[in-house]
Amino acid sequence: MTSSSHPLPVVRTVRPVPAAEGLYDPANEHDACGVAFVVDVQGRRQHEIIKHGLTALRNLDHRGAAGCDPETGDGAGILVQVPDEFLRASVDFPLPVKGAYAVGAAFLPVLAEVRDATLQTFERIVRQEQLAVVGWRVVPVDHEAIGVVARSVEPVIRQVFLTAPDGVTGMDLERRAYRVRKRVENEADIYFPSLSSRTLVYKGMLTPDQLSEYYPDLHDERFTSALALVHSRFSTNTFPSWPLAHPYRMLAHNGEINTVRGNRNWMRAREALLASDLLDGDGPNSSLGQLFPICADLVSDSASFDDVLELLHLGGRSLPHAVMMMVPEAWENNADMDPALRDFYRFHASLIEPWDGPAAICFTDGELIGATLDRNGLRPCRYWVTHDGLVVMASEVGVLDLPAADIKAKGRLQPGRMFLVDTAQGRIVDDAEIKGQLAHAHPYGEWVRDGIINLSALPEREHVIYSKDSVTRRQQAFGYTEEELRVLLAPMAQTGAEPIGSMGTDTPIAVLSTRPRLLFDYFTQLFAQVTNPPLDAIREELVTSLGTSIGPERNLLDPTPASCRQVTLP
Repeated sequence: MTSSSHPLPVVRTVRPVPAAEGLYDPANEHDACGVAFVVDVQGRRQHEIIKHGLTALRNLDHRGAAGCDPETGDGAGILVQVPDEFLRASVDFPLPVKGAYAVGAAFLPVLAEVRDATLQTFERIVRQEQLAVVGWRVVPVDHEAIGVVARSVEPVIRQVFLTAPDGVTGMDLERRAYRVRKRVENEADIYFPSLSSRTLVYKGMLTPDQLSEYYPDLHDERFTSALALVHSRFSTNTFPSWPLAHPYRMLAHNGEINTVRGNRNWMRAREALLASDLLDGDGPNSSLGQLFPICADLVSDSASFDDVLELLHLGGRSLPHAVMMMVPEAWENNADMDPALRDFYRFHASLIEPWDGPAAICFTDGELIGATLDRNGLRPCRYWVTHDGLVVMASEVGVLDLPAADIKAKGRLQPGRMFLVDTAQGRIVDDAEIKGQLAHAHPYGEWVRDGIINLSALPEREHVIYSKDSVTRRQQAFGYTEEELRVLLAPMAQTGAEPIGSMGTDTPIAVLSTRPRLLFDYFTQLFAQVTNPPLDAIREELVTSLGTSIGPERNLLDPTPASCRQVTLP
């Protein structure tokens, strides 16, 4: 903690995060947020959806947080489909036809000279990526609607419109916009809450009540969408800031990714293998490497999850496919699972590790919108479907006051399951249908059987029996203690099971010890510092696994039968 007279230094102008100082490290900031979405199954765009979304957000106010200034929230936001009619009426320049332009919400530096320099960099990158700036729009905001602290780090907010001179639309336009955004993140001090031809995000360091007051756009009757994804943030995982409010470009969630340190490290390691014709630019020197790092620095676990989800989706996979890769259900010990689906999960476990932790994750690409629950089911997620085609999903009941007579169906999302609404097809897609189609899209079973080798299948090696003196000499050289031999090693050798002992230790940490310590004493596993309820023994047996695999990895964006040629350790 620091006194108000000696605030922590802030890093960057658009991403205000305290720098590490003394015993404080921003990496140690830890989420129990509120999340909800409202969608018309038939894809009918209307302002009523925006109103429902904002009402749901206000009813999630208790899930968010505020600092010493009660008028400064940890973050609130809304993701909607691009409101084409509203935007056309709000700009003083002609827009291309619907779907032929991408609109970005931009957080810009406050200082004019810095802002001018960053905009020059932005426009250079836009040209290099074969796009053109149609124009800029000043986003109306009410500065008085927010708290003093939020106002002190408030960015300049603009919307930019991009189009492709060669007429590219759809996913090709999305991929070019993605390249622009990632490059700008690396080369200029601009943060884009969204840059897409499909979706638009309004968010900030706000409370749920302040969102619609700060952004008057959200009150305009011409502002329509068939879906609205909202989030109220409790910043237990990072320092609160404008960019770290949810929703992100494709998701919002109400939990925590406990494994995020390892996930980020693995993604950084995989970057050397990444290659994709879909994500390579059209201009000179426009390689995928310009977009690295995939997981940006100084961001939350949610932002890193969004970074990887976006990469997998724009790299060629459907959104449900990408989500299932990152948040697999408990498949290892599920004897009732379809073998084809088990093979799907087993194959993808060779490509990417789970992003694990208690979380209900809501995701959307502007056409599909859905949610999935972690394998343990440690975060709540409930849904309602009305007779007139309205679907509401939220982290708790009561976000909308729906008359009981209007409810067609309701339920709770089960651990590892997926709930999906396809507004293009006008229907709710069943979990079994989603996973069945993906599981049979490729011969995963054949790939797994040909590629994966179990450790037990390897030929036996000659077993060397060392003399007692030789063993003792090694134990002394590597610092084994009598207690470790008696309490840890002997029980493991005799029973083949992990010994039962105290979870604590009264010895000095290795780096401060005055005695020689084992090499692995210097490397301790991080544990999740969140309020997870304890698992019962039955659930733990079903959802946890100690299995792992060793062997070379291949290009994450180009899965082939060779991707799973690894050795499995049970």
